[in-house]
Parts: sequence; C-alpha cells; structure tokens
Amino acid sequence: MSRQGKFWMVAALLGVVGMAFRVSWNALKDIAGAIGADPLAAGLYPLVVDGLMALALVAALILTGTDRRFALRVLGAFTAASLVLNYVHGLVPALHSGGRVRLADWAPAHYALVLLASCLPVGSIFFGSDLVAKVLHHKPEPAENDQTIANRSTPDQPEPADPTPAPSDVQSVDELADLAPDLEPTPAPVEATAVRPVRAVAAVSSRPRRATGSVPQSARTARPARTPEQLLAEARSATTDWTDDQLTAERIRTAVRTSADRARTLRDTLKAERAAGRPGLHAVPDTDDLPPAAEEPAPETGEGSEEQAS
Repeated sequence: MSRQGKFWMVAALLGVVGMAFRVSWNALKDIAGAIGADPLAAGLYPLVVDGLMALALVAALILTGTDRRFALRVLGAFTAASLVLNYVHGLVPALHSGGRVRLADWAPAHYALVLLASCLPVGSIFFGSDLVAKVLHHKPEPAENDQTIANRSTPDQPEPADPTPAPSDVQSVDELADLAPDLEPTPAPVEATAVRPVRAVAAVSSRPRRATGSVPQSARTARPARTPEQLLAEARSATTDWTDDQLTAERIRTAVRTSADRARTLRDTLKAERAAGRPGLHAVPDTDDLPPAAEEPAPETGEGSEEQAS
C-alpha cells in the first residue's frame, strides 16, 4: 500500500475512534455519578476507561511476542468492561438523570457492577504503567537485509529451493521416454542410473592461512637431535667442493642448519682436517751447493788385467 493510502486509513481509524469515544462518554459519565463520583471525576471517568483502550491498542502495534499478547488481553478486558457499563446505562433509565441510583434491582448484580466500575480507574493506573514500561524497554529486532544474509557462512544459509522436482532414485527407460517424448529413441539400451540432487558446498580455498600468533610448543613438529658426529658428517658432505675461502661458519650454519657455536666448531674441525690431509712441501736444494759426485774407476785394460783375470 502506498504512503497516501496508509495515511487515509489511519485518519479514518482515528475518526471512528473519536466518534465512538463521544458516544460512550455519556454512559460512562452517568455510571461514575451513580457510584458516587463528583462532577469533575465523572467527567474524567470516560478518559480513564476508553483512554486506556487506546493506549493498549498502540502498545499492541509496537510490542511483539508475549508483551503483545498481554496488551491485547488488556485491550479486550477494558473493551468488555466498557461494553457492560454501556449496556447497563441503556437498561436503567434512571441513570440518565444523574445522581446516586442502583445499577440493578438484584443486589448481587448491583454490587458486582459497582465493583467493576470502581476497579477500572485503579486497573487503568496499573495496566497503563505496565504497558508504557514495556514499550519504553522494547528493542525492535533488526531486519535482515541482503548484506546480512550474504555474510552468513554456508551452513547457516537456507538451502535454495529447487524449482524443478527432483527425479526418483531410479528411473526406467519408459519413464524417461514419457518425460521427453520429442527425443528419438536410440537403438542402444539405456541403462538406468541413479540421479541425485547436488547440494551446494562451501568453496575450499587453496591459499594457506596466515598465522595469527606463535605456535605453541606442543603443536610444533619434534625434530630429532643430531650428535656431533652426525653434524660433522653432514658438514663434510656439504663442503666437499668448497674452497678454503668459502669455508666460513655462516655458510656451514646455513648448509647444515645448526647454531652459530656449532658452526664455528665445525669450521675449525674441517680446516684442521684439510690441513692434516695435505702432504708436506720440501725445499729443492740448489745444484751448486751439492758436493761433486765421486767418479768410478775405469776398468783396467792390457796385460795386467789379463794376468789378473787368469
């Protein structure tokens, strides 16, 4: 409904309520005078009864749940009480002249009507205060918009309604032919397959989640401790092709992933092993400093040698 239509509807309601209040004014005023109210109190009495009815109607439009049902009960109770008093005013003509008169010839009925008319002002104070307190403490529920629904996680969102009916688990060839009569039948036999509705699932992100804090010690992967012999063996294997200049503690620490102190120890050990594994270098003497070599005697020839040989 447009805003203009709502405006005219509310205006018509206020007009009807105002006219009904004016019609009920004389009856409630005469009833108040009959139970002993003075002229001023009798003139205010209709405001107490019918005014609380209007207050309960407004509270019923604002409140929700059990509070709204309470406001409707108050509205119904005071409406019934006003109806009863207007009915008695129409049955007893003596009330029209004003003054103290009996509301009924039967004594119990008269006492009940006097009790009802006397309790309405006190009830208006009690129920009116309660309704006003409920309205002031009422917090309207926020309406869900599209952004709120989009921010929900996938399990919290309602499942989308399927516009087409889901087929049965197993359908025969004849049923498939009835569903699609325009399709030409294929000579190959069609094997019945189970068709099940596919539900939407949450997308799984392949991007690793960023750590939001330090990992506790109990959740860390336990790394076996290496002995000094194992560290030395790994260092030897990693530094086989390194030169002496490249053999530093920082490079060894990075290669075998150990502490700086152990890396320096490994560096010193590896340098000592390299120094011990090399052959010693000796100086070559000069040929001028060498003593002359002794000449071997030449073999003797001639007679002496022959005689000696013989």
